[in-house]
Amino acid sequence: RQRQMCIRDRMKTIEKIQKFMSEATKTAASLVKVPLMSGRPSPASSARRDTVIIMGNGPSLKEALTIHREVLDSTPKLAVNWSAMTPDFLVLKPEYYLLADGVFFNPAASDNVPKLWDIVNRIDWPLTIFVPARFRKYPGLKTLPKNITVKYFNLTPAEGWTGVTHRLFRMGLAMPRPRNVLIPAIMCMIREGFRRIVLTGADHNWSQTLWVTDRNRVVTVQPHYYEDDDDELRRIEELYKDIHIHQLYESFAVAFRSYFAVQAYAQSRGVRVLNATPGSFIDAFPRTTLDRLGD
Repeated sequence: RQRQMCIRDRMKTIEKIQKFMSEATKTAASLVKVPLMSGRPSPASSARRDTVIIMGNGPSLKEALTIHREVLDSTPKLAVNWSAMTPDFLVLKPEYYLLADGVFFNPAASDNVPKLWDIVNRIDWPLTIFVPARFRKYPGLKTLPKNITVKYFNLTPAEGWTGVTHRLFRMGLAMPRPRNVLIPAIMCMIREGFRRIVLTGADHNWSQTLWVTDRNRVVTVQPHYYEDDDDELRRIEELYKDIHIHQLYESFAVAFRSYFAVQAYAQSRGVRVLNATPGSFIDAFPRTTLDRLGD
């Protein structure tokens, strides 16, 4: 028995050493990535604000737009990605808008990109757009109307010791691995000074719309609250044509793990991140409903 205890103790020691080495390696890699990948971010806001609603593009947002319109109308909002091309965007007039994917800064990538920027140029209310720092020189940002403010953030992923990563996050030089647009959205809203961040349209139930054909072709349907046009569907099909099922599940794991890193950082800053998405697969944040925001 004493020998078994001795073996267990040794195994625990080995596991601790392995964990230390793993975290040290991740930390070192993060510190190398920052000078190579990060640009100058916009300064964090010194203001302290109450609540912001982040509107993900999942199918459940359609229900929120119908049932909880009063809450959405009366609360600061952040929209993401292609949502500017929907009628709801022009009606809701969100205060914040975030673009993370490089496709939005490559007009040749999709016919919808010039259409998106044409809509943005015609926005007539005060709007802050968050853009990755590496696209700071994108020509379309130079011609925006004066009512639009552009702020820059870094998508550089950082992992490892929290003492190091949290400092990088606070400086705006890095963030948890940004597998999904909601990760930079949350991180940017923390830097904007919001003390409560509420997620809607964050379904993340991708595995329910995933299958493999008899020709071993992986098919993934990631529905939005709006209907994707043929151009976007073709772009997604091309994007995923050489992706294998294990790669998708690995990618999903990265996203869900990153939300726990986001939650740990938010808690260290005294920020509450709440998930008001019915049926969401994200298990890192406490749940709420939009009609309880006034409680």
